[in-house]
Amino acid sequence: MNEIIPTCLGIDVAKAKLDCALLNGGKYRHKTVANTPEGYAVLVQWLAKQGVDQTHLCMEATGIYWENAAQALAEVGHLVSVVNPALVKAHAQSNGIRTKTDAVDARVLADFCRQKQPPAWLPPPASHRTLRALVMRHQALVEIQTQEKNRLESSREEVRDSLDAHLVWLAEELKRVEQAIAKTLADDPDLRTQRDLLDSIPGLGERSIATWLAFCAEPARFTNARQVAAFAGLNPKHHESGSSVRGKPRLSRIGHAFLRRALYMPALVTLYKTDWGKRFRERLVANGKPVKVFIGAMMRKLVHVAFGVLKSGKPFDPALHRT
Repeated sequence: MNEIIPTCLGIDVAKAKLDCALLNGGKYRHKTVANTPEGYAVLVQWLAKQGVDQTHLCMEATGIYWENAAQALAEVGHLVSVVNPALVKAHAQSNGIRTKTDAVDARVLADFCRQKQPPAWLPPPASHRTLRALVMRHQALVEIQTQEKNRLESSREEVRDSLDAHLVWLAEELKRVEQAIAKTLADDPDLRTQRDLLDSIPGLGERSIATWLAFCAEPARFTNARQVAAFAGLNPKHHESGSSVRGKPRLSRIGHAFLRRALYMPALVTLYKTDWGKRFRERLVANGKPVKVFIGAMMRKLVHVAFGVLKSGKPFDPALHRT
C-alpha cells in the first residue's frame, strides 16, 4: 500500500494547459499553468510556496497530453497516479457533482486521489516511450494510406497525380517507420528478448508484437494476464439481475481500443492457420459457439499466452495447448 501523503493534487490535462487543484487541510487552492516544461517548473514552484515539497497527484489517462507532465512531475519526486477516466466520472456522479468545468474536474481528481489512494504510475523506460510513439505513428500512417486509396478509386483525373504522389510518399514513410520500430526492438536488450519470446507464438506477427510491447511490456505495469485482458477491453461483461434478466456475456470493450484492434487479425490467423488455434476453434464450434465468440475468445487467449510466455521467459510450448 502506498504511504499516505497529506496533500493531494488533481490535474485536469488539456493540450495547452493544466488546471490544478491542491487539496491541503480540507481546502482547495487552484492554479493553471501551461502544458509545457516551463509550466511544469511554475507548478513545482507554486507547490513549494504552498509548503508542499511532495504530494500525491492524480491525472486522467486521456490522449497523450498527460505523458510529459507525468514524467516531469515524477522526476522531481512527486507521487503520480494516472487513472481511468471512467472511475473519476463515476466518483463525481456518486458525489452528486453536476457541474463540469476544468476547475471542477481538477477538484474531483484531487478528492478521488484522497479517497482512493490509487497506485503510483511508474515512468516507462525511454525505449518503451520511443516504441510506443513509433507504433502509434505507424497506425496513423496506415489509416491515412487507406483513406487516400479510397479517394483514388473515385477521384477525378485532375487530382490523381497528387494522390499517387502522396501514396508513394506514404509507402516510403511506412517503410522508414517500420525500420525504426525494428531498430528500437533490436537495440534494447529487454525488448529484443521479449520480441523473440513473442515471436515463438504461432499467429503473432511483427506488427502485433510491436504493438504488444509498446503497451504491455512496461515493468511492473501488470501483475497477471487478467489485468492485461481488462486493459484491452477483452474481459467478459455479465448482465444479470434477479430471475428474469439473463443477458449474454459479452466483451466489455472498456479498454484500449488500439491494442484490441491489433489483436483481431492475429486471432483470425491463429484460429484458421495454426494447429493449436484450429484445435481451440474446433472445441468452441463443437460447443455451439458462434464465430464472434471464438474470435473474441482467441483474442483473450492470445493475451494470456503472451503474458505467460513473457513472465516465464520460456518460448511458446505447443504441448500445453493440445487439448
